[in-house]
Amino acid sequence: MKLIPIPAFNDNYIWMLHDDRRALVVDPGDDQPVLATLAQLGLTLTAILVTHHHGDHTGGVDALRQRTGAQVYGPAGEPMPEPLQRLGDGDVISPLGLHLEVLLVPGHTAGHIAYWGQVPGADPVLFCGDTLFSAGCGRLFEGTPAQMLASLTRLAALPEATRVCCAHEYTLGSLQFALAVEPDNTDLQAYQTQAQALRQQRLPTLPSSIGLERAVNPFLRTHLPKVAHAVQQIDPKARDPVAVFAALRTWKDKF
Repeated sequence: MKLIPIPAFNDNYIWMLHDDRRALVVDPGDDQPVLATLAQLGLTLTAILVTHHHGDHTGGVDALRQRTGAQVYGPAGEPMPEPLQRLGDGDVISPLGLHLEVLLVPGHTAGHIAYWGQVPGADPVLFCGDTLFSAGCGRLFEGTPAQMLASLTRLAALPEATRVCCAHEYTLGSLQFALAVEPDNTDLQAYQTQAQALRQQRLPTLPSSIGLERAVNPFLRTHLPKVAHAVQQIDPKARDPVAVFAALRTWKDKF
């Protein structure tokens, strides 16, 4: 089972998982790069997974469905290109014979979902849309800080080997902010060097892993005293976990 990030727009990734015959894609905001990859590799698209309703994640769904007949899956509580199978927390789907669990992770949008599952012969995979980025997280367009903190805490509890398939190449910018929060974090420093080298070669920094994100992502580390202390230098009123997270997100928005 092969995992491919297909670049789209300026910084999106449309994730493809395939077994050399059949493929699924996640959040196809544009149909053209998906169709090109299918043709290049000789694959049949059988499933389209959508995490949330934003156009850069759904814009290619209708065209791909019409061209391929692929089954579309998406969140139960958001406007989606119909027809599709709507999914809620705890649902399980089986594209390509996989066992993918649906996780409701509100925050970026009100009904955002993620897909997590085991992959035969490889580490587990997480398609997290715009909830979790490498060294960062999504903006809170519709959800609350409490919701996003709970969603990220849930994702952080997944097995550390889980491959984190974010929908945007935001890693370098997120790392700059993370180092402002934790300048002495040696894991962060090493990861920045690695990520810079990859981008200089025009290679993706993704997928990340849950284990790496626990070590470098400030939004997964707000429970740590040193992260809370750094946030409190910006907002002294941030004392409880949700307030610390909210202040950290506001800091990043203005960074």
